[in-house]
Amino acid sequence: MSEQTGTARTSHGGAAPSHPLATPPGDVARSPSASRRRALTLGAGMATLGVAVGAGYLLYQPSHDRQLVYARISDAMKEVDRLHAASVQPLEPATAWTWSQTLEHCAQSIEFSLAGFPEPKSAVFQRTAGTTAFSLFAWRGRMSHDLAEPIPGAPALTAPIADASAALARLKAAVTAFELHPGPLHPHFAYGVLSRAQYEQAHAMHLANHLSAFDARISR
Repeated sequence: MSEQTGTARTSHGGAAPSHPLATPPGDVARSPSASRRRALTLGAGMATLGVAVGAGYLLYQPSHDRQLVYARISDAMKEVDRLHAASVQPLEPATAWTWSQTLEHCAQSIEFSLAGFPEPKSAVFQRTAGTTAFSLFAWRGRMSHDLAEPIPGAPALTAPIADASAALARLKAAVTAFELHPGPLHPHFAYGVLSRAQYEQAHAMHLANHLSAFDARISR
């Protein structure tokens, strides 16, 4: 995965790497049993990928999505500050949430990684669709999900308000708490157990996905 921090990147830039489930060119089976093992592994991976796609975790791609890519939370937060300082506007129909609601939702996600998610998916889901979804997101460098889908069991977002200062302060507090947290992190509600580095990437990709649906208002 090509890491690009603090900079937007479109899905059209650069050569796409080969799919992680694909057999490398020139890889010839040395025995029938080896070939069968590869086929079973590929089939299982594709079946699990189908589950994840069916669950709506992989292919959601709204129009007017800026397709930002961040590998670190700190880089994503630079874009948060840039947008907040400008006359931020949603890129319809990319998102149905306001700026303040989006910041609140992203804060919830980080807070739950420290305190525990209220309604995690089943262990089976996490080990299959959830793990596959995160692996694919990490491989391609960005995630895609329904930007109006709340975290299961999370408190309802605050009604839309013009002043997003409180939501921004909450997000920054959550980021600071995550960065300073010394102990283990709680399993993600969909992806399951993640290392600290994986959680860093998960939060950064989540922020990037939501920030891609906003931009600074252009003065006319």
